[in-house]
Amino acid sequence: MKHQARKRFGQNFLTDESAITAIVAAINPAPGECLVEIGPGLGALTRPLLAAVGELHAIEIDRDLAQALAEEFGARLKLHTGDVLHFDFAALGERLRVIGNLPYNISTPLLFHLADYAAQIRDIHVMLQKEVVERMVAAPGDSNFGRLSVMLQYRFELEKLLDVPALAFDPVPKVDSAVIRLTPWRPQRYIARDEAQFARVVATAFSQRRKTLRNSLRKLIAEPAFAALGISPTARAQELSVAQFIALADHLTGLPEKTD
Repeated sequence: MKHQARKRFGQNFLTDESAITAIVAAINPAPGECLVEIGPGLGALTRPLLAAVGELHAIEIDRDLAQALAEEFGARLKLHTGDVLHFDFAALGERLRVIGNLPYNISTPLLFHLADYAAQIRDIHVMLQKEVVERMVAAPGDSNFGRLSVMLQYRFELEKLLDVPALAFDPVPKVDSAVIRLTPWRPQRYIARDEAQFARVVATAFSQRRKTLRNSLRKLIAEPAFAALGISPTARAQELSVAQFIALADHLTGLPEKTD
């Protein structure tokens, strides 16, 4: 299949056979499973996945690629043409196994979108910019630990599987990639009373990550509350665990809005 990569879709096509083999082995697909591939592109992963499971769903925004894929694979490939950021994964059922080489330009919003469907997902295997993967798996105290780390670790157990060098793609990107597995907690490991409040606290704390919590969360949390929760007001956002962020959010739940 010949296709000119389109920058607006962030297209970099995986071509390295050893990387393809390693990724499929990590997924270990089996007949009867409901696989959903994001951005099948030129079909590098689609072919071995279809060989293993017989049929799969695929979401492709590029209509030219979608047409070529439809012609090659026929009814075995259940194509959904459109923007994955607006795709309703719940419509495909339960126990979904999501797979994809994610475009760098939408990777973070797409990960948050997938997190909304954690209840319907069995696992996720995606390839991302290596730097993003390192942020996802970072632990508290690590300089890479941030909002993305907290919000994804709240929903998923994360495991970095393998590195994929830039030369494995065409066109060759400027950065290396990595493959990561996200498995929803079953049962859920962390439960915030109000998830919107939890997300708000995390986003606010990391919006000024160099500041102490006393200052970054000043408009949300009165200083005495930190001591009551066993959290130092002089700590910075990257030093807190997921559980501590939940404790801060739970404290706020039901309280009147704080005013200066």
